[in-house]
Amino acid sequence: MYQTLELRREGKLATLSLNRPDVRNAFNETTIAELTAAFSALGADPDVRVIVLAANGVAFCAGADLNWMKKMADYTHQENLADAAQLANMLHTIYTCPKPVVAKVQGDCYAGGMGLVAACDMVVAVDTANFCLSEVKLGLIPATISPYVIKAMGENAARRYFLTAERFDAAEAKRTGFAHEVVSADALDAKVAELVKALGNNSPNAVRQAKRLVRDVGGREISAALIAATVDDIAQIRASQEGREGVRSFLEKRKPDWLV
Repeated sequence: MYQTLELRREGKLATLSLNRPDVRNAFNETTIAELTAAFSALGADPDVRVIVLAANGVAFCAGADLNWMKKMADYTHQENLADAAQLANMLHTIYTCPKPVVAKVQGDCYAGGMGLVAACDMVVAVDTANFCLSEVKLGLIPATISPYVIKAMGENAARRYFLTAERFDAAEAKRTGFAHEVVSADALDAKVAELVKALGNNSPNAVRQAKRLVRDVGGREISAALIAATVDDIAQIRASQEGREGVRSFLEKRKPDWLV
């Protein structure tokens, strides 16, 4: 089905893996199109509750493919705009996917690969992984990925690593907030499975709405409009089918119907 990805389904879990290990999973226009299509389809699939974004091989993602970059060197301004828009659309599709997305980072993650990871909801990284925002070394800037990377690691850390292009380790990724969990290689699968299980135990609608809530509220001033919006949010979900079922099952000391 895919040229550059591998999709595995296990019950309500979908694992989507970057599958170009020979080029350290560097992405090109095909990868971008396939990731956009895959996340759109999985996000709309009622049988999918959780998505894991993983990679095959020793590296998670080396950023942009060199052959793709060679082609871009001859692009006109309009062609560059169109190309960058495809990448931006892919990142936004992952970021706004209604299903929770867990990044499983089993190896090095550079440049655009950091954008992929930052667009996910949760990040579990192996302790041997290295990270780098290397664009300025090539005379470029991490513009398209910047909204997601800055949200993930914060402005202060981004200011340093955007400008220096230093390589940093998984411990530093966790310290900045870019990675949520850092584990040894033999514990990586178990930690991801732990998060997948936790996500699968929760109301699918509530998880979807909670993900939207973080996007809507994060970074906004606590104003009368924001307070009103959150009041409306809780009123809406209390009256929803899963909201009523969740409270009822708790009071009746039984499993809610999404776990039956």
